[in-house]
Amino acid sequence: MINRKLPKIWYGGDYNPEQWEPEVWDEDVRLFKLAGIDVATLNVFSWALNQPNEDTYNFEWLDEQMDRLYRNGIYTCLATSTAAHPAWMAKKYPDVLRVDFNGNKRSFGGRHNSCPNSPTYRKFAARMAGKLAERYKDHPGLLIWHVSNEYGGYCYCERCAEAFRTWLKARYGTLEKLNKVWNTRFWGHTFYDWDEIVPPNALSEEPSRNRSYFQGMSLDYRRFQSASLLECYKLEYDEIKKHTPDVPVTTNLMGTYPELDYFAWAKEMDVVSWDNYPSMNTPVSYTAMVHDLMRGLKSGQPFMLMEQTPSQQNWQPYNSLKRPGVMRLWSYQAVARGADTVMFFQLRRSVGACEKYHGAVIEHAGHEHTRVFRECAELGSELKRLSDKLLDARTEAKVAIIFDWENRWAIDLSSGPSVALNYVDEVHKYYDALYKLNIPTDLIGVEDDLGKYDIVIAPVLYMIKPGYARKVEQFVQGGGTFVTTFFSGIVNENDLVTLGGYPGELRSVLGIWAEEIDALFPEQKNEIVMTEKWGALDGSYSCGILCDLIHSEGAEVKAVYGSDFYQGRPVLTVNRFGDGEAWYVASSPDADFLTGFVSNLCAAKGVRPLLRTPAGVEAAKRTKDGTSFLFLLNHNAEAADVALDGEPLVDALTGQTVSGSVTVPGRGVVILEGAV
Repeated sequence: MINRKLPKIWYGGDYNPEQWEPEVWDEDVRLFKLAGIDVATLNVFSWALNQPNEDTYNFEWLDEQMDRLYRNGIYTCLATSTAAHPAWMAKKYPDVLRVDFNGNKRSFGGRHNSCPNSPTYRKFAARMAGKLAERYKDHPGLLIWHVSNEYGGYCYCERCAEAFRTWLKARYGTLEKLNKVWNTRFWGHTFYDWDEIVPPNALSEEPSRNRSYFQGMSLDYRRFQSASLLECYKLEYDEIKKHTPDVPVTTNLMGTYPELDYFAWAKEMDVVSWDNYPSMNTPVSYTAMVHDLMRGLKSGQPFMLMEQTPSQQNWQPYNSLKRPGVMRLWSYQAVARGADTVMFFQLRRSVGACEKYHGAVIEHAGHEHTRVFRECAELGSELKRLSDKLLDARTEAKVAIIFDWENRWAIDLSSGPSVALNYVDEVHKYYDALYKLNIPTDLIGVEDDLGKYDIVIAPVLYMIKPGYARKVEQFVQGGGTFVTTFFSGIVNENDLVTLGGYPGELRSVLGIWAEEIDALFPEQKNEIVMTEKWGALDGSYSCGILCDLIHSEGAEVKAVYGSDFYQGRPVLTVNRFGDGEAWYVASSPDADFLTGFVSNLCAAKGVRPLLRTPAGVEAAKRTKDGTSFLFLLNHNAEAADVALDGEPLVDALTGQTVSGSVTVPGRGVVILEGAV
């Protein structure tokens, strides 16, 4: 549990008092108290203020702010300030500046502009983290450390090239092995000296982002850059832990951000935190999925909602206001799926630069008489009333979906078969079907244990890493239900095709083989025609994007294609393997098919929905010490009646006893407490 020092759901967000004159600070504290704010994230982008030159450090301003906040009952999430290096550093030590994808040397400006393999950046960033930890190790207001901010972006400079070669030597040992796994005899790219290897970018192997002539090389560069940035984080983490071994350390992730392998990062984080910024037209099931993914990064451990906006964002094409009630609704959606904090960017809206139109608890009006402030204050009051009830409560799921960043990179880099294939979208399609049924679902990595689940779904498992096929076989032999899809089992971890017919190493457990893959144009569709009625599935359903042309090798054919030259060929199969079964879905189905498909799978395994709810009403549950907390989240503008099962429950926000049914207001939330 991260909340021991302040045993409630932390409520607060990013605060930048250094951007304001002193007369504003007391007013900020007054308004924070009105809103129920009890945590402020300080020092996120203050490196230039903390260190005006190479030899001078100035923390007096930070002393004053932490002391002021603590005196008023507000704790600090203390950032290390290393997300943006100072101008003097770029001028004196240009090795800190990145080279971009097109080969251009960056100038000072923006943020996340530091080369992760710059000796200068690593030295000064680690030193800054150490000095902060030494200074504030005994400060009573320190709750948690926040290293840098939203790590991301790749560098292609000569230092990164040198570090990449060193990384490759450690990974492959010899050039002979590297040439083999990269298949460099293609196009005559054989390397005879390590120094001949250059980063794959627009000047070399990648004509555009996520398109590569040599997928193995580009895949390795992504692994290397993710690991390089992680090394920067770990340098700061280690300096912090020297002085504050018992204070948790995190850095804020960005959901399904494509450039970093968050499962690898989570191993080095005491607690996962992330920044949630959906658009008004983002499917609510997608946001729920990402919350579940953040929870899954550390095997179900509760996470921090580090950032969200109280209302408006500034960087999307269309920055709509959050409608009344939506901020509260989306905050509770995070809590329902494992968040033990609710925090914002930002607490006071900036007066200038690119984030001046990004919403805040305190808007430019500067007072409490705004809709946004009133909503924030109401939520703050509720979170205080909930106290520590929900802290460290867990989500119990019998269904898991596999999510793998390296598999995603390999699919993105593929030179075919369809530009329309989007890994995250395919994962979300299966998640959305489970979400609509209110089936609790974990999102897990390929290293996680499968044994605690009844059903494991691995959409587009293109890359099969060493030992994973055997892991799947053991899961199915033991009675588990495994599902995978088209374009699975194609390559190994180096993006080399597994010969002998797709799906490669999964062929035995699936009982099928595929000889061709048809890519459909956006306007083209085929049909999934059931061979007979099966539970919720009957008749035909639309499918598209890719169609695998498969043969059964013992698998039962449950559905066939409805058109084209492969009409009548299998599209849905199930193979009995040991005590379990393995399913193959050879195309990308429509939502009606997937809802019926996962409903059938769950019914067969006895996996029951939490509750049957009207469309647009989400149900999620956390449990703790024999008590369950059932969240009903109404994403509709109108009220909805939800029928309840079992014994009477207590509304955790009002204290009233509820039985039979409950009305959830439009864009409202009900939290029902009872025995597990």
